[in-house]
Amino acid sequence: MKQSAKSYSLLQVALIGGAIATTTTMSVFGSAWTRGVRAALTLQDSPKAIVDQVWQLVNREYVDGKFNQQNWQATRQSLLSKDYSSREEAYVAIREALQKLGDPYTRFLDPKQFEALTSQTSGEVSGIGIRMEVNEKTKRLTVVEAIENSPALKAGIKAGDEILAIDGKPTLKMKVDDASKLIRGKAGTSIKLRLGRMRQSAFDVKLTRANIEVPTVRYTLKQEGNRRIGYIRLREFSSHAAEQMQRAIRDLNGKKVDSYVLDLRGNPGGLLQSSIEIARMWYDNGAIVKTVDRVGSTEETKANRTALTNRPLAVLVDGNSASASEILTGALKDNKRAVVVGGQTFGKALVQSVHELADGSGLAVTIARYYTPAGTDINHKGITPDIKVDLTEPQERQLASNPDLIGTKSDPQYARAIAILSANNFAQPPANQPTRPMSRAGDLKF
Repeated sequence: MKQSAKSYSLLQVALIGGAIATTTTMSVFGSAWTRGVRAALTLQDSPKAIVDQVWQLVNREYVDGKFNQQNWQATRQSLLSKDYSSREEAYVAIREALQKLGDPYTRFLDPKQFEALTSQTSGEVSGIGIRMEVNEKTKRLTVVEAIENSPALKAGIKAGDEILAIDGKPTLKMKVDDASKLIRGKAGTSIKLRLGRMRQSAFDVKLTRANIEVPTVRYTLKQEGNRRIGYIRLREFSSHAAEQMQRAIRDLNGKKVDSYVLDLRGNPGGLLQSSIEIARMWYDNGAIVKTVDRVGSTEETKANRTALTNRPLAVLVDGNSASASEILTGALKDNKRAVVVGGQTFGKALVQSVHELADGSGLAVTIARYYTPAGTDINHKGITPDIKVDLTEPQERQLASNPDLIGTKSDPQYARAIAILSANNFAQPPANQPTRPMSRAGDLKF
């Protein structure tokens, strides 16, 4: 069966991350291919069209040509011999068939799950731009932060404001997730919040929802002894992560930092292209990642002389640093550009292709394996830090309950990184690696 989907280079459109730390390429199939599936089955709008679309994608792309010793042709016959009374029934059959592959990363996504994945990786939300929590003391829904350039910030909403009602609906005992569903909505639509603020009477604020870029990069200048440290924390590799990282490095460069600490702890991954672009900000020459598909074809991506800084660098990782985080960490470590500090990383080195299906559902299918620049397969192993610093359970609890301590001397992994950066130049780039004038960094294109 022919398909009309546009062909992409694996390393141009891959994404890594999500709830189970997936490495993925995005591919949205065109209407011609979808019509072809339906015409072949003569079952327009039938759940069987989705069933066979999934089977065809796995048959063509799955990294294991032996399909985990399963007779994949027999699986198709079995799937299409059944009558499905609903899409949900077909979804169950698809998931059961995929489980036989023994690969948790090859998975079916119903329309809501697929929308959530694409929304997460886009790095944007449609709403008013606030972070909320239920205050432990007051038990009230409270604003933690109004995001930069958001309708909330422009309307004067502040951290500490209590959200008393959303479009007239009281929020007492309301969960954060339920409140988020009410607040989010199509850009351009209106919403009214009733707010409580210390030493003021309750008041109403009317806002217009907008598409908001979610901050995934946080950074600050820290004075540690006689050294100026640029501390950057990257939460995930969204489509805006590279732009935000570029702004952070340039701003810290302007503040004349001596060294950098890049915190990838707890980062589950995201877009592969973001990890590639960010790696290129740290060194000029050398490989970044290599992928190998089921027939042994390889594709390698490299740095391209667009580094923004050559200052000493330490990278912080832990057991939840996965996929795109591991690609970036492996690239920096193998090229001797950074000292890696912390715990063993997650160990996810498989690449998935994510497809939108005809009914708005989606499929993630493993299509390749990836290797670090040194040719290391980290799957199920992870990356071993140069300096291993595992947190004790009490230390983990302290940082979890006091997030303001993260990236301070009370954070053992950060403190160790600072000590290393202060003691030597281990994290300097190789001596034979040329550095380019900072003025040419503007050549970067995203």
